[in-house]
Amino acid sequence: MSPLTLVIIASVIAAAIAIAAGAYGPARALGEALSKALDAIARQPEASNQISRTLFVGMALIESIAIYAFVVALIILFADPLVGLLK
Repeated sequence: MSPLTLVIIASVIAAAIAIAAGAYGPARALGEALSKALDAIARQPEASNQISRTLFVGMALIESIAIYAFVVALIILFADPLVGLLK
């Protein structure tokens, strides 16, 4: 196998790991945030508007982590600097 092929295989594996790890953490955090928010709303229904608003802002911030992981995976796949060195 040529070194270029090995670098491409390693890049695909690294991108897969990046997107898997980058999706697992935010998914778990989103589930926990929703669970805690529903628990808080069940305890204080009169504060549901403020809790929901805060929940949605927090979920947007958590989701941005998954988007960053996706961008990193795309960079690894399509803008790999090591491939340019081996050509």
